[in-house]
Amino acid sequence: MKPYIKRYAKNFDYPLFFTYIALVLFGLVMIYSASMAWSVNRYGYEADYFYENQKLNLLLAIPAFLVASIFPYKHFSKKRMMMTVLLVMFTGLVLVHFLGYEGGGAQSWINLGFASIQPSEIAKVGIIFYLAGVFSNKYKNGTLNKLNESIIPPVTILALVLFSVFREPDLGSMAIIGAVGLCVMAASGIYMKTFFKLSGLVIVAVSVFIVPFIIFAQDSIFTEKRLGRLEAFFNPFSDELGFGLQIVNGYLAIGSGGLSGLGLGQSIQKLGYVPEPHTDFIMAIIAEELGVLGVIFVIGGLAFIVLRALGIAMTTKEPLARMLAAGIASMIGIQSFVNLGGLTGLIPLTGVTLPFISYGGTSVILLSLAMGVLMNVSMFHKLEKTKK
Repeated sequence: MKPYIKRYAKNFDYPLFFTYIALVLFGLVMIYSASMAWSVNRYGYEADYFYENQKLNLLLAIPAFLVASIFPYKHFSKKRMMMTVLLVMFTGLVLVHFLGYEGGGAQSWINLGFASIQPSEIAKVGIIFYLAGVFSNKYKNGTLNKLNESIIPPVTILALVLFSVFREPDLGSMAIIGAVGLCVMAASGIYMKTFFKLSGLVIVAVSVFIVPFIIFAQDSIFTEKRLGRLEAFFNPFSDELGFGLQIVNGYLAIGSGGLSGLGLGQSIQKLGYVPEPHTDFIMAIIAEELGVLGVIFVIGGLAFIVLRALGIAMTTKEPLARMLAAGIASMIGIQSFVNLGGLTGLIPLTGVTLPFISYGGTSVILLSLAMGVLMNVSMFHKLEKTKK
């Protein structure tokens, strides 16, 4: 036991760990600051309601990180583990359509009584674990580029996940899961020609499931709110008191922050002008209160994690480690882009949260679990280099 602990401590990725801790603790502080007025005025809760809930979330998230960091990542290639991941993932994605409740325009949440879970967040991480396990086994067996045997089954699983998330409908999460799935496949080592075939198969498979559903359920998909968000994307100032309200007030928050901000707790826009400021628009409050310096801190921390993971993926020789690292990097990077892109008007708003910073139990717990797996991969990578 002692040699294992000694080797574990020696290869522990401290920069990755402290960056993760810094982001979640910074997010906790900003959730408290951003949510105080909204919690009281909008919901009638105590001022620290969301802060206290997020503290409880972190009491689960940080242990999840630590457990995942000592759990050997190679178990993800075992058939029993892959089946468990699929069972958990699809159980949530099926039940949400029967037991779920609406939040942010999508039926994405399941109330367990003591807490709520968001199955699409589980799917973001689950699809990485499943695809990495499947393709690493195919790589070792030498059947990675065989279309019928190695490509179609996992692509079908991915298409079913995307269709289920689309039906909620949570278009932002669907886009992230699809992009992350393709990134894992790209990192699997398949030939470029096979990858393009695979990408085409994903598009065809998703279209077969989704296009008929759009035709028969277009009223529930193209709601007034979604169409309003799309119009606000092109010109938010045309309806600045309606669908453009969140974007316009987000701009005001960012613009008034300047270099050093108005000071922690001094935001004006969080007082009811920016809806749900502790969720997907929390970066606007960070910019207003802490200025460019606060924004650089968050983006710098996220960029460090993504680049660290990509560095591991590009240099490790082990296919499972490569795909897990690439998948986790792409999930955090793509979700950050979708959140910040919606905030700044680069893409339409989707309601996707900012990793590690925004309020949300399922999100921070699953992201912490993924970070623990990345930590385990990083330790293996350091041990691999030491042996060389």
